[in-house]
Amino acid sequence: MYDLTVIIPTFKEEANIRNIVTEVDAVFSRNNLNGEILVVDDNSPDRTISIVNEIKKTKLNVNIIVRLADHGLSQSVAEGFVQASSDILVVIDADLSHPPSLIPTMYREIMGEYDIVIGSRYMDGGGIKKWPLKRRVISLGATFLGRLLFPDVSDPVSGFFAVRKSVVANAQLKPRGYKILLEVLGKGTWEKDKEIPFEFVDREIGSSKLKLKTIVEYAQQVIDITLFSFLHHESAAWREWKRVFKFGLVGISGIVVNQGILIFLKEFAGFPLPVASLFAIEIAILNNFLWNDLWTFKSGGQQQKISSWWHRLISFQIVSAGGAVINFAILNVLAYMMGIDYRIANIIGILVGFAWNFLLNRRMTWIRK
Repeated sequence: MYDLTVIIPTFKEEANIRNIVTEVDAVFSRNNLNGEILVVDDNSPDRTISIVNEIKKTKLNVNIIVRLADHGLSQSVAEGFVQASSDILVVIDADLSHPPSLIPTMYREIMGEYDIVIGSRYMDGGGIKKWPLKRRVISLGATFLGRLLFPDVSDPVSGFFAVRKSVVANAQLKPRGYKILLEVLGKGTWEKDKEIPFEFVDREIGSSKLKLKTIVEYAQQVIDITLFSFLHHESAAWREWKRVFKFGLVGISGIVVNQGILIFLKEFAGFPLPVASLFAIEIAILNNFLWNDLWTFKSGGQQQKISSWWHRLISFQIVSAGGAVINFAILNVLAYMMGIDYRIANIIGILVGFAWNFLLNRRMTWIRK
């Protein structure tokens, strides 16, 4: 039984495969790890398969699976999950863009308390070298969509990660494209994750496999994970959607508080309308903040990992003010400039303001450090 299995998906990697296998095996030796190297190849027409078979003659911990159908990086990794001979799995690219030196760190974290450990390009200490602008833009767009489902993960589309086999053992994965980690996060069984920064280095040899089809498959994947979460409430993605619904209920309670305070101050306390309105708005904001802080975003000890109470309060105030301005602007533009019925315009303003409030508060007020 191996301590861990490093899964390397390949297709036409004859220029890189010997180097990546040698480096991973050297990392095993330096850190006294009994590790398996599992190459999962999509029936490469070059010498990738023959080189691995040659390596196997001297390295007994190297194995290869050749897939004859349903080719794709994610499909290869999913096959590796099933065939791996250990309970801890590490996924790494063949082109040396991911540093094998971080494998022992990932292993230690998984052996500790984490279910998934992710190599992140986008947290402090991480980065990307030698990437053209087009790929950077596409990557940032994919990361943004992924973080809508998993806001606390800075790089949910990383190709470099470690995972317990139990996380994916019974997962209903639909591997497509290149973002297998997002599939694991969306459909795997996990509670705790950790990210480790690394600097991504674009491949020196060979060509990138990124195509337009990859982008389309990724968009389909995000939609599929969203629909999956609605039907499987044990999934991690559902935890985020549940926060959206809670945030909406708190917002409705804020409307009730606002109306109640406004009527009381205006009708019974004799406050002028502008003053009563300002008090009502502020009390409603405080009401929303307290309920969101104590209910919506309090989950699994999360509060201990985010900023101070006062920082959260100030951040919520600022974001809420922005949401109010957006609501007001949309109402007036649609009603007065575009002739849309003011009631419909107001609903649109409320919905856009709600999206603003949730997304920014999730990213600024209640984001994990």
